[in-house]
Amino acid sequence: MLDFIVEIITQSWLVLGQMAPYLLFGFIAAGVLSVLISPEWIERHLGKPGLGPVLKASLFGVPLPLCSCSVLPVSVSMRRHGASRAATTAFLLSTPQTGVDSIAVTYALLGPVFAIFRPLTALLSGLVGGSLVRWFGEQESNGAQTTDKQESVPCMEACCAGAEHTSRLTRIVRYGLVTLPRDIGLALLVGILIAGAMAALVPQDHLAAYIGGGVLSILLMMAAGIPVYVCATASVPIAAGLIHLGGSPGAALAFLIAGPATNAASFTTIWKALGGRTAVIYLLTVGASALGFGLLLDWLMPITNMSLPGIASHTHMQSEGSWLYHISAIALLAIMLYSYMAKAHSDSNTDNAQSNNDTTITTHKVTLNTHTTPNCCHCSDGNGHDAHETKCD
Repeated sequence: MLDFIVEIITQSWLVLGQMAPYLLFGFIAAGVLSVLISPEWIERHLGKPGLGPVLKASLFGVPLPLCSCSVLPVSVSMRRHGASRAATTAFLLSTPQTGVDSIAVTYALLGPVFAIFRPLTALLSGLVGGSLVRWFGEQESNGAQTTDKQESVPCMEACCAGAEHTSRLTRIVRYGLVTLPRDIGLALLVGILIAGAMAALVPQDHLAAYIGGGVLSILLMMAAGIPVYVCATASVPIAAGLIHLGGSPGAALAFLIAGPATNAASFTTIWKALGGRTAVIYLLTVGASALGFGLLLDWLMPITNMSLPGIASHTHMQSEGSWLYHISAIALLAIMLYSYMAKAHSDSNTDNAQSNNDTTITTHKVTLNTHTTPNCCHCSDGNGHDAHETKCD
């Protein structure tokens, strides 16, 4: 039993080391994009009718470094500020499937074919879904989606509050090395442990006869991915583990599309915000994209004659240059630990400040209620005279 645990830890460390250099680069790139492309800028370009905003929404969503919690709030905010249902749906489809950080990790674990094919499928699924909503979704009503500009979504306010008061470099570092690692860190570590367990407990290609290629295998991976949420980056080591067990590249791609793109919570939110017909089109687009692009990738892989790198071996990690993997893995874990400690410290300070405010307010109320006439200098002078006749010391 102990040997199995040690092997799982060893394999998980190999996966982490293989991902870490690319993931660190992805975090920095995400921080840069979070400054260059603001939610307000997105909303300004997606409010016009036609297929142009659908294309823009799909393109913006592919590299956009939105945290997992902010995909839905930003989409709802876009809708409230005038974006069409079609553009909003395209953004919802393309954004969660991939990002600059997940593209880097995909290249590390699954190779250049996946790194190119995955964002391409996100873009095309956004275009298809947005176009279908434009043609068959609920009819737009003039002014129905536009609300007061003062209205906002709490998640966006939390992510962006005070941004204008800090330097761009500070915002890049804060988002790329604190906010984003905190948002995906736990899910990423769980995914790495799952991949490590797959590599340690099941011999390579052992289940190829059961989860190999074909429609049934792809449908199975779709069924596993659609109900639950797996973030775009954390899904990569799981997909690598599936391929290690003998699954086809197409089946792994189906999981990479279906897992991040939808789940029960997002489906109900889309139903409420965009309408039932749009929500059904969204779900059908995810399923059709996973099946269609999965079959296409299985057909293309033999033609391209390119192999997948898969999970690193002990020999690979012990070869020349392996120090980069180990140092990067340690740095990544340190960044994740710091991001969670910073969040805990911030929450503690907020709770203390709120407690002090509550105490002050309660004391003031007791003072006012223990007198027959208010003695606050801003209300009266204590003798029933108007406060405007009395100066406060």
